[in-house]
Amino acid sequence: MGKKRKQSEAAVPEKKEEEVAPERPKRTLSGWKEKKDDDEVKPIESTGVFRNKEKVLVTCSRRISYRYRHLMLNVVDLMPHCKKDNKVDSKSSNGATLNELVELKNCSSCMFFECRKGKDLYLWMSKCPNGPSVKFLVNAVHTMEELKLTGNHLKGSRPILTFSSNFDKDAHWKLLKEMITQIFGIPKEHRKSKPYHDHVFVFSIVDDHIWFRNYQISVPHNESDKIARGGLDKMTLVEVGPRFCLNPIKIFGGSFGGPTLYENPFYISPNQIRTLEKKKKAGTFVKKVKAKTRRKMHELENPLEADEFSEMWKE
Repeated sequence: MGKKRKQSEAAVPEKKEEEVAPERPKRTLSGWKEKKDDDEVKPIESTGVFRNKEKVLVTCSRRISYRYRHLMLNVVDLMPHCKKDNKVDSKSSNGATLNELVELKNCSSCMFFECRKGKDLYLWMSKCPNGPSVKFLVNAVHTMEELKLTGNHLKGSRPILTFSSNFDKDAHWKLLKEMITQIFGIPKEHRKSKPYHDHVFVFSIVDDHIWFRNYQISVPHNESDKIARGGLDKMTLVEVGPRFCLNPIKIFGGSFGGPTLYENPFYISPNQIRTLEKKKKAGTFVKKVKAKTRRKMHELENPLEADEFSEMWKE
């Protein structure tokens, strides 16, 4: 057997250097800061470019008619940055339900199509969760299926938003312009969008109503006759659809409610219009009844004289 080593002769293990984690860079409002070897502090270059992360939730109420549902689907096809959700009961749409849905879908805006009595369509545009929000009455609805226009553009392409000069007159029109720009404007480099501008969204104010039109930018060029860059004289607009008209009712300070910022003084509800039409029809019927009674009274007051030949052929 070998001899045991003496304790003095035992190999002494070398001491390992303590591993120290590198110091984390400091975070500032302008970006991260890193220390160099010469102890010079220089912030990391941070891109200060604004990135639009707008997402829009599009939903509707129950018992919506097929025509208004097709309009909603046309709007969904025009906005690749939107998210479609199931129908919401209009009785519980006091704002809390919709705001919760918007939060669950990670969206920042909401378009809610509310149908009442199967006839009237109301459109809510809201910035969630703090507002503001707008309530519109939708008139003159024409879907893409029923129009059958010749225009056509790439699905998912980014539109050019154009507004009439009336939007810069009053404060409430400026607010509506900003909301429409944020909701209908497709973010740049969105994963579902195409990097092309081949159609135009036109918003114009006529008779205190916002009229929406969608046009394709048609560039007639062939291999023999190619259009020059910037040759706008040969470009034409061809309508694609859909068409609708928005009549603003109220602008609220919160999301789907809150203090009223603006109320349209020229707004007449559809129920009031229908009652006036019924009264007008009832007035014509009353006139007919009065005319019949006047004729009978006239015949009683002015009886005809007896004819001398009336009994000649009775024998």
